[in-house]
Amino acid sequence: MMAVAIALPTGSGLTSAVCAALSLSRASVLRQRAALTAPPRTRPPRAASSRALPERERDQVLHHLREPRFADQTPTEVFATLLDEGTYLCSIRTMYRILAAQGEVGERRRQRTHPVYQKPELLAEAPNQVWSWDITKLRGPVKWSYFYLYVILDIFSRRVVGWRVEHAESASQFKELFIDAMEKHEVPRDQLTLHADRGGPMKAKTTALMLVDLGVLKSHSRPHTSNDNPFSEAHFKTLKYQPEFPKNFETIEQARAFCRRLFAWYNQDHHHAGIGLMTPDQIHFGQAQEIYTARQATLDAAFLATPERFVHKPPKPPQIPTAVWINPPKPTEETQA
Repeated sequence: MMAVAIALPTGSGLTSAVCAALSLSRASVLRQRAALTAPPRTRPPRAASSRALPERERDQVLHHLREPRFADQTPTEVFATLLDEGTYLCSIRTMYRILAAQGEVGERRRQRTHPVYQKPELLAEAPNQVWSWDITKLRGPVKWSYFYLYVILDIFSRRVVGWRVEHAESASQFKELFIDAMEKHEVPRDQLTLHADRGGPMKAKTTALMLVDLGVLKSHSRPHTSNDNPFSEAHFKTLKYQPEFPKNFETIEQARAFCRRLFAWYNQDHHHAGIGLMTPDQIHFGQAQEIYTARQATLDAAFLATPERFVHKPPKPPQIPTAVWINPPKPTEETQA
């Protein structure tokens, strides 16, 4: 509405009436209209100060600042050093101005640079190809006390292939858990990739040496990038958002008993949306296709009985994934073509 009032022609006599009708301030409209029609402001060049250093003295200051002994020193250090030697050239601020005019103001010390971490891109096309693991805290009986839940997850089937609850985070305790999971699932050498974040037990030497001995490839998330470990993070949310999840656990035995019941339900009975509403066990142990065929037969019968309920096409069960990615690569122009 303000734009409409400003656009009215000057001298038309309509400004006051339009401002009253639209409840606008007439003074604001006139001020903004004048600003739009006024010529652009130009600032006259600033006159040099009579106290400014002449060019000869500026060159002398720059020569001192560029001396090898001052190559890694700030103007503050240079000023103090010269002052102790009985030499005064100019103020510290003037030194900065002279350096800025030469484009030489910047960090002059050697700075630590962080390495460039590569984004993990992992593909699983069957169970026991990529496992993801993480540790989460479970509240203990008193404030600031915790139990630690270790969980290993198969990203293709979403099955919990190993878990344990302990009093602390420890690479040695994870080593026992992982070796036990490998033996139970009979995973051969040079097949499995283990993905984790960059926590202490995940990057520990004990863990790294164990993976080398077992022929397991290790993979890590980028720092502070939870999306690089999405399956473990989502699984912990599923765990802690269950209605029966307690506010805290009184003993470690209570925590272990709860997790034992929960993971049995999760693996055997939980219909996971990410795997075509199958349970993790059905995907992990190769039962999915048979169940998918039975579901399709049920839907076909429903379609034949009441085809008017299905407007666009015959119904189909949710698709079973054939490939699961952590950070799928972006399609290039060649793949899109």
